Amino acid sequence: MKKKDDIELEMQEIVVEEPAGQEEVSLKEEAAEMKEQAKKTIQLIKEKAKEEDPKPNSSMSLRTILGGDFLTADMVRRQIWLFVLMVVFCIVYVAVRYQCQQDMLTIDRLEKELLDAKYKALSSSSTLTEKSRESHVLDALKQNKDSLLHIADQPPYIINVAE
Repeated sequence: MKKKDDIELEMQEIVVEEPAGQEEVSLKEEAAEMKEQAKKTIQLIKEKAKEEDPKPNSSMSLRTILGGDFLTADMVRRQIWLFVLMVVFCIVYVAVRYQCQQDMLTIDRLEKELLDAKYKALSSSSTLTEKSRESHVLDALKQNKDSLLHIADQPPYIINVAE
């Protein structure tokens, strides 16, 4: 494609090289017509060579949606912040879900530890209860033989105090 200036220079050269007379007039007219055609052609090329997308029709059909025709550059430019917001929400959603899974694993591990601690406490409590029974205490005292403690032969006395 030639630039507008190049086309005009060629037209001027054509006009300069024409012979004189009646042929000269007809050649000038042809040159003027060619110049008009060149201007119209340049104008058409400028109109078609725009970077903007054509305005979409107001009718939205299944074909335009499935074909992706409604996703024009103009629409994308107008909605860019919406797309950015959607991407940020997706990233936050994935991060929160991952953190939730990590927290659930930690909760499961801590519940197992708690259950183990409860069983250990129950076992210790039952061992202490068993060792503190009267029969076991008496057996332990008999085995030591250096203790002066023994089982009472008489029942306890009730002492009444007058006030």
